[in-house]
Amino acid sequence: MASLSCHFVLAPSRIGLNSTRTLLKPWSTQSFARVFARASITVTESDLISNDEKVTANKSLLACPICYEPFNSIGATQLSVNTSAQSSFHCCTCRKEYFGNETHLNLTVASGSNAYDESMPASTEIFRTPVVSFLYERGWRQTFSVLGGFPGAEKEFEMMIDYLKPVLGGNIIDASCGSGMFSRLFAKSGLFSRVVALDFSENMLQECFKFIKEEENFPTENLILVRADISRLPFATSSIDAVHAGAALHCWPSPSAAVAEISRVLRPGGVFVATTYILDGLYSLIPLLGSVRQIIGEISGSHIFLSEGELKDLCATCGLLDITVVRNRRFVMISARKPS
Repeated sequence: MASLSCHFVLAPSRIGLNSTRTLLKPWSTQSFARVFARASITVTESDLISNDEKVTANKSLLACPICYEPFNSIGATQLSVNTSAQSSFHCCTCRKEYFGNETHLNLTVASGSNAYDESMPASTEIFRTPVVSFLYERGWRQTFSVLGGFPGAEKEFEMMIDYLKPVLGGNIIDASCGSGMFSRLFAKSGLFSRVVALDFSENMLQECFKFIKEEENFPTENLILVRADISRLPFATSSIDAVHAGAALHCWPSPSAAVAEISRVLRPGGVFVATTYILDGLYSLIPLLGSVRQIIGEISGSHIFLSEGELKDLCATCGLLDITVVRNRRFVMISARKPS
């Protein structure tokens, strides 16, 4: 079963970014302010979806991860970060109950199991540990700029907002959200009617919750934290306007199963934006690189992409079109759209 807690770069790259300036420091209010100031340059009111076009804004998006039928009972009248503990869900088809706790909603298939458990690949389990979850925004994510050529959170957010313009004003899932760095940006931007911070790691979601509570006047009313599996997303078919997956594609044991699920939940015209890394160029000269990739995948559960064409084909195979790719050395941002 693929998971959502994967944020992990293997490829070294020579790059002279000043990522050490923020090393071991979580994102500050000033950092968020700089992002909004830059992003707002390219976002205007005319880009936002009107109230009539917000197809899913005023109805529940959550559905049973087993049968995908929408839940027909919700404990809290208004879902938000503050009401998770009071929220409960019932699926009439599967006769199963789902519940929330203080920090998040648990909507995994195995939610509520008493005896059953299953092991996950190493690329999943490492991000479920308290230590890695704590370090993720305190140094781990910042090293992506050095190791993989990632432009940094501010620039990545600015780039993705440009791709998300057609669906601004709608809802968005931040898949593999980790400790919620981009989820919080989406919520604070005011550009989306509903933000779902979604990860498989309980500890990552707990860190996200802590960051939210530490900040004064955080807009919690349009944000929910959800624990779920990327291979069984707990959302109704064609109910989501946008899905973002930051530094996660390469960690999913089956990227095709994950992107197929994303394609299912996207509404017609919905947008998928993701970042990952590619081992091409000089790396392609490594003997038997394809075989090495297979061995690494079998051991760790991760997937190494070797070309832009491979990423584009992945999206096209899962029914997405208008595929674009932006590169910065090993880093790649890919966007695609579900047919209208």
